Amino acid sequence: MKKKYKSEFKAKVVLEILREEMTVAQVSSKYEIHQSLLNKWRRTVIEGLPELLADNRKRDTLVKEHEAEVQELYAQIGEISSQLNWLKKKSGIVLK
Repeated sequence: MKKKYKSEFKAKVVLEILREEMTVAQVSSKYEIHQSLLNKWRRTVIEGLPELLADNRKRDTLVKEHEAEVQELYAQIGEISSQLNWLKKKSGIVLK
């Protein structure tokens, strides 16, 4: 059975590796975690840094535009539903 580690623990261990006060082998021995797994965690952190430090304004703008579009579409659905109900009433069509 694979052992699962909490993200807080992984972050603590990777920070210890990045400080370079001990080698990966020493950290591996200290926490009894295979070196290849520690290297994978370190690589994941380093590759993810640019996204963490990216400017989120562009993403936030896209989210706001999407939300506005969704609201507009809901309004159109409401209008079309009202028109459909009016047409059903006027034509005498009763659907269930």
